[in-house]
Amino acid sequence: MKARIKELTQNYLQQIIDIRRHLHQNPELSFEEHQTSAYIQKQLDSMGIPYQAGYVKTGIMAYLKGKNPDKRTIVLRADMDALPIKEASELEFTSRNEGVMHACGHDAHTAALLGAAMVLTEIKEEWEGTILLLFQPAEEVFPGGAKLMMEEDCFKGYEPEVILGQHVLPSMATGHVGFKSGMYMASGDEVYITVKGKGGHAAMPHALTDNVLIASHIIVALQQVVSRIVPAQIPTVLSFGKVIANGATNIIPEVVEIAGTLRTMNEEWRAIIKDKIREIANNTAKAMGAECEIDIKDGYPVVHNNEVVTDKAIRFSNEFIGAEQTEIMDIRMTAEDFGYYSQKYPCSFYRFGVAQEKGETGSLHTPQFNLNEDSLETAAGVLAYLAFKFMTCD
Repeated sequence: MKARIKELTQNYLQQIIDIRRHLHQNPELSFEEHQTSAYIQKQLDSMGIPYQAGYVKTGIMAYLKGKNPDKRTIVLRADMDALPIKEASELEFTSRNEGVMHACGHDAHTAALLGAAMVLTEIKEEWEGTILLLFQPAEEVFPGGAKLMMEEDCFKGYEPEVILGQHVLPSMATGHVGFKSGMYMASGDEVYITVKGKGGHAAMPHALTDNVLIASHIIVALQQVVSRIVPAQIPTVLSFGKVIANGATNIIPEVVEIAGTLRTMNEEWRAIIKDKIREIANNTAKAMGAECEIDIKDGYPVVHNNEVVTDKAIRFSNEFIGAEQTEIMDIRMTAEDFGYYSQKYPCSFYRFGVAQEKGETGSLHTPQFNLNEDSLETAAGVLAYLAFKFMTCD
């Protein structure tokens, strides 16, 4: 079957590339993926795969059934949305939508999932159960399409035994895939702090509340959260990237705004950290004569790769492409809304390499990102093989 899946993937490769190029040329932002959704539905229609469309307006759940479809259920997920970035490339299929670009590889994720569906449809007499093909909107924008699709009961009537997702990785060689068992990607929350006090002339600090100085003290004090409060074995990042003190060289403003991000790998400590941020910021501001407002917007939860599922996936990948092309990865402090699935179901979220052999690949979320399309053979083939093995191995 390994040889058969490789052969089928190769046969469909140009079609998969064409799909990716169409999606790349016609990117749509989060919650606006209407034409993308319509295009995917046409592809599913051509394969005779039934589906339910309209989850969170543009999301799709397709139902690929083998023999004895009630035996078991697994889910294969791809995200569809693009980013508000102006593409800087000379590709023949560069974005037609000014200021919108598939700079995170979601076009490749969707194309690879459709490619895997083509392969799995060809061999559906060789496996038992139902494979749900989940085309998800809005991975890039809070609260995330994963959360909203689950709230709309996208798995109604099914109990997934396994959910698999994959993502491009520019730093990894094309033809390789990478797995990480256990905690893999961090939660991602947004922290907004507003310091309010009496402003005034900078030459008379005794007559005012120096809100710029207070905001600075809060930023420094909050570093204790990572260095002195959270256990050292729990990866945690608290960074502030935005400070607005709209005064002047001789004016202390009445309001200073701070914004940052909180990342951690532990859901229990995630809640504790938020309480500590509020406590430290409020007490620091109060001690220096100001008021403080804290708004922490909950982002995506931790992506936890089920150990049993991921260990099996690694073994299956070794079988399909070889151990030398199957990498064991480190944790990442970036966030992904796939975490919502992993908090409820046995999941594995892995990477596939897209590095160019010649020329620049670029980084994710940049105008220069340009993946190696040879990677689509690996992405579709490995996904199809993993799905087949999970459907046939107890």
